[in-house]
Amino acid sequence: MEVLYVIIAMLVVGLVMGYVAGLIWKDDFNNYPAAIITAIIVGLLDFYVIPMMGFSDTMKWMGVALEPALSALLVLWIIRYAKRND
Repeated sequence: MEVLYVIIAMLVVGLVMGYVAGLIWKDDFNNYPAAIITAIIVGLLDFYVIPMMGFSDTMKWMGVALEPALSALLVLWIIRYAKRND
């Protein structure tokens, strides 16, 4: 059941980061799908991999809280950078 909460939270994080990216970069790119997919993948990776590496639950939840949001913005920036240099 905890995994379901993580997925729902990462869905919300992806939506928020998609909205924030729309405020940062003024263009006609749809931010939401890329931000949601990135947040869910990175959030689940953090949720499962950090404990396997031997870190505490505190570190796991810090990673799940911070890394998906930053990763979503990074992926959206990389997409824009690649489109600009096309």
